[in-house]
Amino acid sequence: MNANLSYYENWMRQARKGVLEVCILRRLREGERYGYDLVRSLVGIPGAGVSEGTIYPLLSRLRGQGLVSSRLVESAEGPARKYYALTPGGLSTLLLMEAHWDQLVDAVNVTEESD
Repeated sequence: MNANLSYYENWMRQARKGVLEVCILRRLREGERYGYDLVRSLVGIPGAGVSEGTIYPLLSRLRGQGLVSSRLVESAEGPARKYYALTPGGLSTLLLMEAHWDQLVDAVNVTEESD
């Protein structure tokens, strides 16, 4: 049973990471957001395990891939905030991801008919 639990936990980590990337890109399609605001908007996703420690590394990777851009904005209310925005390449990638997701969900939900 432990081997199955270990496999499941690893599978969940990988699935969660991919789903969170789509969620981040979708939130940024709505407009530019600063990091903590993004965390707050994603925290309600059941089973996602969202925290600052999960979102910021994903944002960094998405930025490194050119899907997201960032800029630092000074704040009179505290430290400077880093704002993130979807790049044109990020939007193109998001559209591909959404199309693939729809196909995947449809395929998973299909029940094969018996011969």
